[in-house]
Amino acid sequence: MYKHVHVIINPAAGADRPVLSILNAAFQPAEIDWDVFVTKKEGDARRLAQQSAAAGVDAVAVWGGDGTVMEVISGLVGTQVPVAILPGGTGNGTSNELGISSDPVEACALICGNDSQIRQIDLGQIGDNYFVLNAGVGFATSIMEGTEREAKDRLGVIAYLLTGLQTLREPPIAHYHLTLDGKHMELDGITCLIANAGTLGNTGVKLAQDIDVSDGLLDVLIIRNADLGSLAALAVSVLSGNKHTPTLEHWQAREITLVADPPQSVQLDGDVMGQTPFTARVLPGAARIIVPKAADAPDSEHK
Repeated sequence: MYKHVHVIINPAAGADRPVLSILNAAFQPAEIDWDVFVTKKEGDARRLAQQSAAAGVDAVAVWGGDGTVMEVISGLVGTQVPVAILPGGTGNGTSNELGISSDPVEACALICGNDSQIRQIDLGQIGDNYFVLNAGVGFATSIMEGTEREAKDRLGVIAYLLTGLQTLREPPIAHYHLTLDGKHMELDGITCLIANAGTLGNTGVKLAQDIDVSDGLLDVLIIRNADLGSLAALAVSVLSGNKHTPTLEHWQAREITLVADPPQSVQLDGDVMGQTPFTARVLPGAARIIVPKAADAPDSEHK
């Protein structure tokens, strides 16, 4: 059990929930000493996580969406302090990827009980920024940029779908120059994703079945066409687990340099920051996350 926990809350994430009541109901019976810190602007979660690690806490819990989760994880890179994810966002792709319940009561229980373990997962890095899920340009980023907060609060993940349908009317097309572990290639596409994890939000669908958040590799996926026939074929390939189709190209590498012509905005785990070109690299096992205990995990791995 984790006796001293800091909880970082993003009050703007997801739907309104009685967060403090949920935390108190979980932590008080478990005799956990917990303190709450609230973010007000971008960068606060990362700073607060760094301060929590310096204070010597046993764990840092984060209530928010994937962007807030990533900030907290970023602040703890290089420390041994684990992260407890309390899914409070719209998509909650990170928690879904790691098998963490979307029920906040069950997520809190991982900090309090004996049925949890610490899982070390890879991170992607671009400059001073990190990502758990993916870094993307093109169509995927246009969806993030074009979906308003009010729509996300009102419609949830459906808001992204509606924005995507609107974006398909005039999808961004770019010429991509890629260098994968020193090997150069060029092709056109409507989107390029540098994926560390395969999960698409809370949909339960994976971009590709062989994308593994703990394999020490990044996956490069390019969607080439945007017509309805091509996208229908892509949907079939994703669901069936095919790695290459005429619409979807897929490679793996440890270091990727991407140049887009014309330049495109870059999103990291749902937050738009910067433009191409960029170089992404994998940091194997760089993050420690509290997850449900696997059935075959030895007792030494769990709290």
